[in-house]
Amino acid sequence: MKARHWARWSALALVVLWLAGCSSGPARRVSEPSARIQQLTVRADGQWSIELRIENFSSIPMRFDAIDLHLTVAQQGDAGQLRAQPGLSIGPESADVITVTLAPQAAGKIAAADALASGRSVPYTLRGRVDATPDEGKQRAFDIERNSVLSPAPGLPGVLR
Repeated sequence: MKARHWARWSALALVVLWLAGCSSGPARRVSEPSARIQQLTVRADGQWSIELRIENFSSIPMRFDAIDLHLTVAQQGDAGQLRAQPGLSIGPESADVITVTLAPQAAGKIAAADALASGRSVPYTLRGRVDATPDEGKQRAFDIERNSVLSPAPGLPGVLR
């Protein structure tokens, strides 16, 4: 009789534990964010206006506090540092765009000008760090390295996308 009683309580305890595990909600996953250039516009004063797309791949919102990325154009065309403190909150598995102004170094200017003049694509690399704070968490530094390509935008002089 006692064994049967013990078995019922054990089964009930297992069901309660299983239900408690189910009620914790979805997993809170923090994934490395990404950054990429959405658009680079060469301004009349020689500076670049860069629309930087920040992507949050986490399952929770994140606040992006600081960005410090080195931009290289055409593998050897050192363009400079993209630095910003956007204080921007991005929802789970979403993205947003910030604009960063850059006074590019000569090698970067030449590589971009050549791509625009010839109508060719130009590869670029972003390498550095993004500081972000997960919702209800501590700030974390994420290393970023992104290789991609920009192409002249048809009908938009001085614009690479």
